[in-house]
Amino acid sequence: MENRKIRVAITQGDVNGIGCEVILKTFADPMIFELCTPIVYGSPKVLAYHRKALDLPTTFSTVNTAADAVDGHLNVVNCNDDEVKVELGKPSAESGKAALDALERAVLEYKKDLFDVLVTAPINKSTIQSDSFTFHGHTEYLQERVGEGKETLMILCHDDLRIALVTSHVPLKSVAGILTKELVVEKLKLFNDSLKSDFSIFAPRIAVLSLNPHASDNGLLGEEESTVLVPAIEEARKEGILSFGPFSSDGFFGAGSYQHFDGVLAMYHDQGLVPFKLLAMDEGVNYTAGLPLVRTSPDHGTAYDIAGKNEASENSFRDAIYLAIDVWRHRRKEKAILRNPLRKQYFDRRDDSDKLKLDMTEEQ
Repeated sequence: MENRKIRVAITQGDVNGIGCEVILKTFADPMIFELCTPIVYGSPKVLAYHRKALDLPTTFSTVNTAADAVDGHLNVVNCNDDEVKVELGKPSAESGKAALDALERAVLEYKKDLFDVLVTAPINKSTIQSDSFTFHGHTEYLQERVGEGKETLMILCHDDLRIALVTSHVPLKSVAGILTKELVVEKLKLFNDSLKSDFSIFAPRIAVLSLNPHASDNGLLGEEESTVLVPAIEEARKEGILSFGPFSSDGFFGAGSYQHFDGVLAMYHDQGLVPFKLLAMDEGVNYTAGLPLVRTSPDHGTAYDIAGKNEASENSFRDAIYLAIDVWRHRRKEKAILRNPLRKQYFDRRDDSDKLKLDMTEEQ
């Protein structure tokens, strides 16, 4: 395990979108094979179709399982026994099933410890629905399948900009009713822990955005700031989390205040994603914190409107791979540190020698 390259599992996503295109473009550059061994879960025939349609030079090898993956190659595990019909730019039940087959095979092989990190290409949240997938997206599905009963947190990342969401795929009209002090504190703890262990930030500073316009103007525009957010920030501070706010979202991003924080906690989906995509549309990465599995994805959808036109940029997908590798390394580094912590030092205070007592224990 120590001598081999990091194994990056990749799910093909919706075959009628741009997922296959950005995968093939990413691995057209041979330099990336110096960092990892990629394993695509999907259909070799579909990848070959996209490669021919887009006239891309990327080659790949078909393997039976990730255990057979070869360094220096793009490996593909065939997850679709039936012929998959590709209709570029069109959502279909068939493409949704193909995406789900790839995802479920990847989860199965993760549980066998056959790869290290997972990068998911975009899916259509509507067409993938089935008896075994009744979730709003990858995040909820993976929390259920591999989350070990723990909560997760969606974090959008680009360089030093990291925006996490208290609520993600819920209707806007439901957000205020969902927000509680306990929920915000829980998300702050998850965010703080992830910034430390996954991003190696020793003492992260987290900004909390308000729910209402102008942070409610002292109660004129709502009460959630005073009844939920301020108490949550104060409780988090008591637990050692450097949290600040609540800040009005428009002024916070307009003035560039986000640059002074290691993380930003948004209350709902568009509050966080609109400014994020304006700042990092082509290179943003979606990271799922709280999972034992390191999972990232590009911060874009299936993009049916440009599918098959050779216009999709692979930058976000490539950065998703880079971030997954970085997080995996940070976690291993922290695990090694915690495995061999520095011994506590004791001094003999019975005289003036200040002699270090290396043989003493805490009980003594």
